[in-house]
Amino acid sequence: MNYKQFNQFCASLPATTYVQQWGGSHVWKVGGKVFAIGGWEKDQIPAFTFKTSILNFEFLSEVDGYKPAPYFASRGMKWIQLYDGDAAKDQDLHYYLGESHRLVSLGLTKIKQKQLGLNQETQ
Repeated sequence: MNYKQFNQFCASLPATTYVQQWGGSHVWKVGGKVFAIGGWEKDQIPAFTFKTSILNFEFLSEVDGYKPAPYFASRGMKWIQLYDGDAAKDQDLHYYLGESHRLVSLGLTKIKQKQLGLNQETQ
């Protein structure tokens, strides 16, 4: 996945906003909270950072091409970075980005979720 595809996918999720920050990284938010970052790569290969469940964090930490996300994981947060991706990992990345969006949106207040039309099926 390249950054254009990453941005297109994140834009397709409900109630998202986009900003470039932190050295030109592509930062996606839901309800003002970050759920995905495209950037922070050490070379020209795209890197993608996202929030995960505890189970997925433990699993992905052991999978080639993934690692605990710089900055986030060192502070105890369950964030993973895909730093060595290829087309075969794109479908998985779509899933994990969608899950990150869901997890972050569930952390918003119920009022904010309702205002944004999020997670209404769980109420």
